[in-house]
Amino acid sequence: MKRTIKEIESLLQTLTDEHHPLFQELCHDERKSVQKLIARWYKQKESAAQAKQQWDQMSRHEQQLYNNGVHYIAGVDEVGRGPLAGPVVAAAVILPKDVYIPGLNDSKKLSEAKRERLFDTIQSCAVSIGIGVATAAEIDEVNIYEATKIAMIRAIQQLTPQPDYVLIDAMKLPIDIPQQSLIKGDANSVSIAASSIIAKVTRDRFMKRLGMQYPQYGFEKHMGYGTEYHLQAIRTYGITNEHRRSFAPVKEVLQQKREGEI
Repeated sequence: MKRTIKEIESLLQTLTDEHHPLFQELCHDERKSVQKLIARWYKQKESAAQAKQQWDQMSRHEQQLYNNGVHYIAGVDEVGRGPLAGPVVAAAVILPKDVYIPGLNDSKKLSEAKRERLFDTIQSCAVSIGIGVATAAEIDEVNIYEATKIAMIRAIQQLTPQPDYVLIDAMKLPIDIPQQSLIKGDANSVSIAASSIIAKVTRDRFMKRLGMQYPQYGFEKHMGYGTEYHLQAIRTYGITNEHRRSFAPVKEVLQQKREGEI
């Protein structure tokens, strides 16, 4: 008696080897629905192999450090340098040595839904996570570059245990911990990719709350970036305490208001 399609679907979820006798048996089942399930199995296996290959490629810096006796490696990244409003948020993440998180990548390359799922996964498995924030007022006071460094240092200070080594996305920090700056680090290091996801989701959630507080600005849509909608809202309603007064578009609107042009 032939297995039902539902039975075959469940069976395929348990098989990992295409040379297994049961798998070979299913391959000879001529029913179109069965062959579709077989094709899907091959596609999922290929996708899993690609994800593992990507992970191995993005783990090479970490593996080299582990091989040199380093125990705790923190990846550090920031989100929010470019917006006209809101803080710059940095995250520092120490992942376990033997962890594997399929699909982990630069937060900019992921959908919001996937970022949220990976955020939860990282939260559940990380050795430690630190969040550092520099406010709009601090950005105006010291400039965005220095504020980014402040946020990153604050994130690292939140880690317990403290890292033995820090991998940072395109930045060098005035800290006593050994560090390496990686260009496009969020695409070349799993630790930095994890920190980019934590920072992005954390900041987006903050901006969505800000959108509820100031509904006329649409922060939940543009996350503080200088879209035409946002610029028009600034011209119409002025600025909030979350706006970066030192950034040119905001500065220009303030200047125009002082001169009575708006």
